[in-house]
Amino acid sequence: MRLYKYLIIGAGMTAAAAIAGIREVDNAGAIGLIGAEAHPPYDRPPLSKGLWKDKPQSSIWRSLDKTALTLHLGRTVRTLNPEKKSVVDDQGGIYTYDKLLLATGGTPRRLPFGEDHIIYFRTLDDYTKLRELTRNGNHFAVIGAGFIGSEIAAALAMNGKKVTLIFPDKAIGSRMYPPELAEFLNDFYREKGITLLTESKVSGCDMQHGKLAVKVSRGSNSNERQISVDGVIAGIGVEPNVSLAAVAGLKIDNGIRVDASLRTSSPDIYAAGDAASFYSPALDTWLRVEHEDNANTMGGFAGVAMAGRTVAYSHLPFFYSDLFDMGYEAVGEVDSRLEMLLDWKVPLKQGVVYYRKAGRVRGVLLWNIFGQVDAARALIAAPGPLTAADLVGRISP
Repeated sequence: MRLYKYLIIGAGMTAAAAIAGIREVDNAGAIGLIGAEAHPPYDRPPLSKGLWKDKPQSSIWRSLDKTALTLHLGRTVRTLNPEKKSVVDDQGGIYTYDKLLLATGGTPRRLPFGEDHIIYFRTLDDYTKLRELTRNGNHFAVIGAGFIGSEIAAALAMNGKKVTLIFPDKAIGSRMYPPELAEFLNDFYREKGITLLTESKVSGCDMQHGKLAVKVSRGSNSNERQISVDGVIAGIGVEPNVSLAAVAGLKIDNGIRVDASLRTSSPDIYAAGDAASFYSPALDTWLRVEHEDNANTMGGFAGVAMAGRTVAYSHLPFFYSDLFDMGYEAVGEVDSRLEMLLDWKVPLKQGVVYYRKAGRVRGVLLWNIFGQVDAARALIAAPGPLTAADLVGRISP
């Protein structure tokens, strides 16, 4: 049995930030870290961004204060007993804690076919597997044109690969972007050599004659076609890893529900990162956010709170993406179902999209405008009402 003052389940960015937070307050308390991957904590965003632009792989590793820190890698926690303050992993290892952090992250959604032929891109091992395929492979299918799919398609094309991007919507990112921007991205990706199969879905994937045969349908199955590729990558969303918390009796509601101190419904158990559901004062709603800024900030707050300092997590996270030589930063509810106000500095190339509801700004997309996230947060926090005249020209490059 291993005894820890602080035990962290999950070994991603949230966990690394939590360790740093703990050490801000307690420089000696024993910390145990249990992670399902064989790797210590690393940054995930470069897996679909910088590593495809010749950034060295050594740059992704997180720096950890190793004082009284023990890593238990390649292990998955199977049971959590809040009353006994203990957990058991898949190898029978038993751990007890004074304070526990659930930084369990998420698991990619999978298709009901394809077995291990499809790479559900999320981990360093997924990146390594895809990189190996690109050594000899030339044609790749990417399923999904959301956050991961659009980035991986761009990364592969920038590395000289033929890419077929398959997704069910009419345009790339149409659930986030205004229609004209989404359509612009369709044309932009085609100009970069990517084949788009819009309003389509993959209905099968298997190995045939040394190649992967991907079945794609549009509308009825009578319109099914087949493409032959060297690799298939899917980015079709993530499900939060909440089963351990649920079985332990913790409150679950679109994630592991936490209060402002990041405590769960069990007072000595905290949660942070992709799997945590928290209240946002700025938006007056509950959120679960699967992006780097939230992982790092929330993890740091959780570590500080576990070590005894009073915190109130009110941070509104931002997220960002790189698409060839374009990019954006965004904060709040970036949802194309909301009323959208477009303030272009250069049409479709640089500008701000404000997402509004009932006279208030709910989200801001900074398209090729950087360093203005705090200004966007201030507008979201403003009580309103804010008219078009109030917003046009409000945020500038």
